[in-house]
Amino acid sequence: MKQSFYLSHQKAQFWADFSFVDFSEDYLSSMAQPIASALEQMNELEGGAISNPDENRMVGHYWLRNPELAPTDELTSVIRETLEKVKQVSEQVHSGVLQSPNGSFTDLLVIGIGGSALGPQFVGKALGHPQADKLKVHFFDNTDPDGIDLTLSEIGTGLQTTLVLVISKSGGTAETRNGMLEAEHAFSESGLDFSKHAIAVTGLGSKLYDYSQKKGWLDFIPMWDWVGGRTSETAAVGLLPAALQGINIDSFLGGAAEMDELTRNSEFRKNPAAMLALSWHFLTGGKGKKDMVILPYKDRLELFAKYLQQLIMESLGKEKDLAGNIVHQGISVYGNKGSTDQHAYVQQLREGVPNFFATFIEVLKHRDSPSIDVDEDGMTSGDYLHGFFLGTRDALYEKERKSVTLTITEITPAAIGRLIALFERAVGLYATLTGINAYHQPGVEAGKKAASAVLEVRKLIIRHLNANQGTGQTATQIADEIGQQEKIGWVYKILESLVINQPNIFERKSGESTLEDLFLAS
Repeated sequence: MKQSFYLSHQKAQFWADFSFVDFSEDYLSSMAQPIASALEQMNELEGGAISNPDENRMVGHYWLRNPELAPTDELTSVIRETLEKVKQVSEQVHSGVLQSPNGSFTDLLVIGIGGSALGPQFVGKALGHPQADKLKVHFFDNTDPDGIDLTLSEIGTGLQTTLVLVISKSGGTAETRNGMLEAEHAFSESGLDFSKHAIAVTGLGSKLYDYSQKKGWLDFIPMWDWVGGRTSETAAVGLLPAALQGINIDSFLGGAAEMDELTRNSEFRKNPAAMLALSWHFLTGGKGKKDMVILPYKDRLELFAKYLQQLIMESLGKEKDLAGNIVHQGISVYGNKGSTDQHAYVQQLREGVPNFFATFIEVLKHRDSPSIDVDEDGMTSGDYLHGFFLGTRDALYEKERKSVTLTITEITPAAIGRLIALFERAVGLYATLTGINAYHQPGVEAGKKAASAVLEVRKLIIRHLNANQGTGQTATQIADEIGQQEKIGWVYKILESLVINQPNIFERKSGESTLEDLFLAS
């Protein structure tokens, strides 16, 4: 361990070890000015500068844990009022003042996708406990019917006392809209009035807002265009599910604010976010040439890698820089948990392709209660877990596999808030170092447009089959007749899907080869 690369923040109960990065002094000296500039731009961002130029938006997630930082009194008031609203709704639910027609709420169904689900899932898993949770939390986080059915079966008869949060900034996200309609149908089938169970978390005037108002839902809590989905865990998106679950959101926000303050330090060698961003830049050649493996040695942090996947990959995975140059920037993120990883992919990490660096998350406290001895030398299960962490780190380093280690004392709301804030800041700084916009996602929008195009082709196919009922045609013939010759792959796969999912309406007859099979509406 090199003292100069070991950052100790005792008061915050947080430590960061960059000794295993093997920074060169020449590199750090050369990056002094770029990281100083990045830190200054971060100050400007926090001051209200337009930091998402593609969408002409401010970036304000840091204001959420310190409203006084907001550039206007109006924004400060809005943030405070929303936080109070979150607390008020949660208290009303917990006290029974706000309840279902069938009694106090017992379960919570969160409907969202991406940042509207990954953050709440991670925080809920990290900080929840079956014996302490005020509500049992479930998620619709995809448009998979089987997954929806599975979640509904888990809720079971608890549906009659289930509170539903529908989370979507625009209100037009297809997966969230579908989940809402599926939930609405499930409630109706059970003889329940969905409107008496639902709260919208969305932008004022959005499609979801209008729908919730028209249907007379229980309440509405705002989202803002200056908070992106992947940085919304300290907004109502993350705070309301957490508060309803029973998590101390004041402590959570306090931890995030504390890390924000630590990472404003202009002395970059003492700034954990700056050093984290520089480690990514150094280890990936500033081009994302290596993947980031997240290895948290704690079951409660199992979902951290999934959360960071979106935060980092959606923020940094960009084709163009701010000047419009093609750069193909980004860092791929994956991970599991220790010591499960010992028996999964550490073999490859140590001896396979050296195309990664590791980020270890160490949690010092093993458990709340005393531990039993698991061997004759008085070692506990937690001692073994800690040994696996240290051993794995050294085993990788012996093979020149570099790593960063982040250490917290225990899993608390404040500690989780600090980790989230740390990575948010590091992402922003890395983006500045590489000249990209971390706060837009044109690739996501392109995917949405492509999906819409597929659905339009699906509609054309159904109309064609129904108009030619009883007449069998190959996928190629159908594609020709609906003018989608270039999308024959789509046409074939859609026809397969129709036959499997609607066998009473659509039929498939075998031809001499698979691609000569005939499809028809029966």
